[in-house]
Amino acid sequence: MDATHEVFNQPELLVNYNLFEGNRGLRDALKFNAPGLDTAELARLGAQLGTADMQAHARLANVHLPVLHTHDRFGRRIDQVEFHPSYHALMSASVGAGLHGTPWANHESTSPHVLRAAGFMLFTELEPSSLCPVSMTYAATPALRANPAIHADWAPKLTSRHYDPVLKTWRDKPGVTMGMGMTEKQGGSDVRANTTRAVPMGADAWGQRFAVTGHKWFFSAPMCDAFLILAQTQAGLSCLFLPRVLPDGTLNAIYIQRLKDKLGNKANASSEVEFSGASAWLVGEDGRGVPQILAMGTMTRLDCALGTSGLMRQSLSLALNHTAQRQAFGKRLIQQPLMRNVLADLAIESEAACALSIRLARCFDHPEDAHEQALSRLLTPVAKFWICKRGSAFAQEAMECLGGNGYVEEGGEGVMARIYREMPVNSIWEGAGNIMALDLLRALRKPDAVAALAQELRAAQGAHPALDRLAAVLPVRLEEMASELQARRLAQDVALALQAALLCQGASRAVADAFCDSRLAGHWGQTFGTLPSRTDFDGIIDRAMPRQASQVQ
Repeated sequence: MDATHEVFNQPELLVNYNLFEGNRGLRDALKFNAPGLDTAELARLGAQLGTADMQAHARLANVHLPVLHTHDRFGRRIDQVEFHPSYHALMSASVGAGLHGTPWANHESTSPHVLRAAGFMLFTELEPSSLCPVSMTYAATPALRANPAIHADWAPKLTSRHYDPVLKTWRDKPGVTMGMGMTEKQGGSDVRANTTRAVPMGADAWGQRFAVTGHKWFFSAPMCDAFLILAQTQAGLSCLFLPRVLPDGTLNAIYIQRLKDKLGNKANASSEVEFSGASAWLVGEDGRGVPQILAMGTMTRLDCALGTSGLMRQSLSLALNHTAQRQAFGKRLIQQPLMRNVLADLAIESEAACALSIRLARCFDHPEDAHEQALSRLLTPVAKFWICKRGSAFAQEAMECLGGNGYVEEGGEGVMARIYREMPVNSIWEGAGNIMALDLLRALRKPDAVAALAQELRAAQGAHPALDRLAAVLPVRLEEMASELQARRLAQDVALALQAALLCQGASRAVADAFCDSRLAGHWGQTFGTLPSRTDFDGIIDRAMPRQASQVQ
């Protein structure tokens, strides 16, 4: 049969490249926040994540979704989730890179949280949903210190770089992961409305043991080896450690009702579960579960900001790769003036998100520093709110750069559709926008938060007139403690001021000036692609290219 046409003017896929070496914004953020950081491990990870094999695993893990098996063929209850082998390959890679536990493993780096944050961001570019148990393990491990016996037994396995998917006792596994179960049908973010009950059953080597009866509306990821949950004891809402397999080798009474059919985050199994006298052990003070959960939430919210930043970077890379090769109206798309405006606008948004996320991670590397801890209380809700809010609009604009190719599911550019479905999750999970804005108001009740922000902004004083104007009025607004009605606007302005200050200190002049001119000085429209004509489009786009071979000559 004769061919009807020749296929041409279709771009080569973005594959077999180094995600870290091509990310100038991330590398500069690391230099600013962790001078002298050894990035050799990140370079190796970036090369691994850019390979065709790893991209295939990411695709297959999202095509072949998790399957729940409540019973075996003989009718015995098993409550197990079956994953495609590619999911396990992804888990092996992320755990092998230490993304679940580097800061808790006596790592030789002086900036282990920053190092881990950069790796987490890079892995998100490849596949984000498999990182759910990785993120929860990162957040849950230090919480176990509140039960020294459990921490002594589990911490070495939780920081191990060996991934073992088999359901068996922690003693028999080279490495383990942890999940969380907090929300219930009637409460959602209002965990104080939880009805799950925990009845004391005596004490053993792990401390006070409870029998837990109730449910969890979101239980991620159900094949983890253990979970931290909230349940009502006689003293009030408490944090409990709930293993999947009990010390005697029997399955705990955790019954998976169904898996959630989500918009995105497909490779990850989120579930609804019921407990029927499940065994759990107290972690921390009885009746003080909420403060413990808030401490863990600070870390998972960091990961939400990191994850969205990584997704922004990947969608930008795909847009740049496509437009650098695709021709229309006599020249490549990336040479078209209006497209250059869109790409440059996306590039500065992506770099600003990266800069703010890595700055937040730096706070975790200095737990004894009063300034860093005050800034952490302020930055966590601000970064989670603003970066995650920007994600969906960013992905839609990047998808439009690819036209119809970006909207389809198949092929390498089908990654864009997966990114778009994934974007809303980080804004919703671990506290939606209103929760974050209200958390900011709570953080401002401590005077050291206002002082910490002022100190951060002073470091960039004189870099841009628009930033100086905002920095002069922002601390006053913070001290006045804006009402709840204005909390979102306040979170937005704090985020923009900090992003501008960071870019002025750590990014290129072209990126910093364009960000301040557009986001702060008002020379910007209400959509991407409205940067002022004086913008250094060449400098911004060249800096953002994911690999040298794709740059415009």
